Amino acid sequence: METFSKGIQFVLPVFIVLILSEMIISKISNKQVFNIMDSVSSLSSGITNVLKRVLGLTIYIITYDFLVEHLAVFHFKSSALQYVIGFFAIDFYVYWNHRWRHRYNLLWNDHVIHHSSEEYNLPVALRQTIGDFTDIYFFLIIPAAIFGIPSDVMSVLAVVMLFGGFWYHTQLIGKLGFLEKIIVTPSHHRIHHAINPIYLDRNFGGILIIWDKLFGTFQEELPEEKPIYGITRQVSTWNPIKINFIHILLLIKDAWRTNNLKRQV
Repeated sequence: METFSKGIQFVLPVFIVLILSEMIISKISNKQVFNIMDSVSSLSSGITNVLKRVLGLTIYIITYDFLVEHLAVFHFKSSALQYVIGFFAIDFYVYWNHRWRHRYNLLWNDHVIHHSSEEYNLPVALRQTIGDFTDIYFFLIIPAAIFGIPSDVMSVLAVVMLFGGFWYHTQLIGKLGFLEKIIVTPSHHRIHHAINPIYLDRNFGGILIIWDKLFGTFQEELPEEKPIYGITRQVSTWNPIKINFIHILLLIKDAWRTNNLKRQV
């Protein structure tokens, strides 16, 4: 946790510099990619989410150290190999964590705020939920524990993933040639945030795009289909508190009004 907190303190100034740079470049190039109130809403949730992480307010059902202690089969002395294995393991974790949040209505509650903006810019990357105080996806990191990857290595990689999931939230960068085949690029992630029917629920990768191509969720950005951002039922508010809890309130209303707990055919 200490390693992760120090990493957060390092990347936050970088995030601020990049956001300011995007604002300046968009202004100079006369590209309207910012709405001030929307950005304030995004940053408000982002700051709260970061503080929650730094203060260690997340509850872990089973800690990573516990998994390593009881499940580790291999122990690699090479730190380079530890980082390589850990990177693929945590990126795999991010892919399925992300995909399931889109697939299941209750899990979508923790992710809907990130997609609720009708803009697409760097502040949107920080538009994260303030309500996820538990980690229910711990089992996805079991492969890293089996390979005995130390927790400090995983903490460093978590910071790398945080930055890796930040930079591509922009409309100012086009396609990146051969990198499009390997990593998640701004073009790939613009598709992920779009609500066009052809783009819905695509490109879940964190840093590598290979998981989407492997598991059939990849979609390329089409020149004739400009992305429309937001969610299918737009929130129509900049209030971050409302945005954070609007979906769970809808679920509660649906549960209250239902006449039968069994799925209706």
